Amino acid sequence: MARTSRLLTLLQILRGKHLPATAASLAAELEVSERTLYRDIAELVAQGAPIYGEAGVGYVLRPGLFLPPLMLSADETEAIVLGLRYVDQRGDPVLSQAAHDALAKIEAVLPPAMRETAQNPVAHPGPPLRRYPDEPVELKAYRSAIRAQAKLRITYRDLAGQPSSRVVWPIALGFMEEVRMLAAWCELRQDFRHFRTDRIATAEETGERYPGYRSALVKAWRSARLHRDDR
Repeated sequence: MARTSRLLTLLQILRGKHLPATAASLAAELEVSERTLYRDIAELVAQGAPIYGEAGVGYVLRPGLFLPPLMLSADETEAIVLGLRYVDQRGDPVLSQAAHDALAKIEAVLPPAMRETAQNPVAHPGPPLRRYPDEPVELKAYRSAIRAQAKLRITYRDLAGQPSSRVVWPIALGFMEEVRMLAAWCELRQDFRHFRTDRIATAEETGERYPGYRSALVKAWRSARLHRDDR
């Protein structure tokens, strides 16, 4: 394995470790000597990687924004470009702009060969879908509430157009083929519900923060979906 590839692989291994990894275990994964491993660690630290090591304990990669050059393979570049172009086509204006900006930033730091892959990829998303139904509330309002764990009071119209008032705990946005959905815990139903965003007539924060952690709610929501699929 070339040294550049080995350094990137070492970073990926450290990113995936939740506990300190010893030099011996890292060297074994990379199939190199411990001496080579020490040199590679020293090189990454010199380049700015937030790696912390302690004798007898091991190495950990601290949280940080260390992005070494040549960090993407051709296949990884293809995957990211395909995903961003898909979002650019199907996202709301905020996500479409974010995808466009992210792709420009990635292309700016890629080496020439990888930049050519990004600009002329092998894989392309299909043609843009027809326009989503009109949404009375902009999606940025839901994003803001989700990130703040803020309760929302919504007015929701059912299939027959009958309105109902709900207080919900928003946790995620879903982008389906023909509609967008707000996933939330519904205080009225005492269960997770999916609300079509084109049927939400109004949405206002109540001023209350819902209890617990959003991550725990998302985990419970996914589990509930799996159990429903199993039935």
